[in-house]
Amino acid sequence: MAATPARRGFTLLFSTSSSRASPIANWIRPFSSSTTLFALASTTPVRAAAASATTTSSTASKPATTSSAPAAKPAASTSTMTSTPQRTVRPSFPATEPAPPTARSTSIETQNKAAQTQRSLTAGLSDQPPEVEGVPAIDWTRSYHGLGSISFTEEQQEILLSPIVQDDVEVKPDGLLYLPEIKYRRILNRAFGPGGWGLAPRGESIVTGKLITREYGLVVQGRLVSIARGEQQYFDPDGIPTATEGCKSNALMRCCKDLGIASELWDPRFIRKFTNDMTKEVWVEHVVNKKKKKVVLRKDDSVRYPFKESKGGFQ
Repeated sequence: MAATPARRGFTLLFSTSSSRASPIANWIRPFSSSTTLFALASTTPVRAAAASATTTSSTASKPATTSSAPAAKPAASTSTMTSTPQRTVRPSFPATEPAPPTARSTSIETQNKAAQTQRSLTAGLSDQPPEVEGVPAIDWTRSYHGLGSISFTEEQQEILLSPIVQDDVEVKPDGLLYLPEIKYRRILNRAFGPGGWGLAPRGESIVTGKLITREYGLVVQGRLVSIARGEQQYFDPDGIPTATEGCKSNALMRCCKDLGIASELWDPRFIRKFTNDMTKEVWVEHVVNKKKKKVVLRKDDSVRYPFKESKGGFQ
């Protein structure tokens, strides 16, 4: 009889505990299986994956600063194990240095640059003779009108072929004989009269680093009698205008050879005889730098400044 109340008490306690625990179990079950709990539980991995993707894309979008520096390692993703492959970097070797300049190559380059500089100063010498097409005149730049057609009169021939006057012959310091250009003009004026002859350019002036040359034709009484190319050296760009006049005078002298004027100056026998009879060799000294050299003079001529006659050679 005593055991029955005890069993009843234990059973009542167990049933009471079960009835109290059931509401807690019923409350936990629907909360843990609801959508809200699942969303809260799955939010942490999604945010981690998004942060990892953002880090990977920002790392890959940054360009490399230099081509020779090694590529930066991409950040590892927390959601996946894939990573951006590294670029292949090819080492760049320094360019081969040019050969050291030698004295010969340096001098050649300097001369070429100087010649180009001189040629650039001749851009304004495009003095090609104008065309005369459609004009009732002879184009002396291309025509050979009257060349060799008829000889001059006997009086004119006598003036042109008369022997050279030795007092008119000049001597250069190196012993070369020449007739001054004005003497050729005087002979032409005596033979044909002023205005009865002229020089016609047959091309434009050609100017190099140190030389000017141009072709001219000697026209006498309306017909071409001779063609020659004159030349003249110059040593400074400021001397180009004077050199163009010297080129014209040189062409006139060469044209006059065809007319027989001063033909003795091209005769070797006359040159040797004149040199022995009319010239002398003397030592001269420069009054400034005191340098000495031997020059050729006419016997009736004297040494001129900046030289003075010296008694001997090199001392």
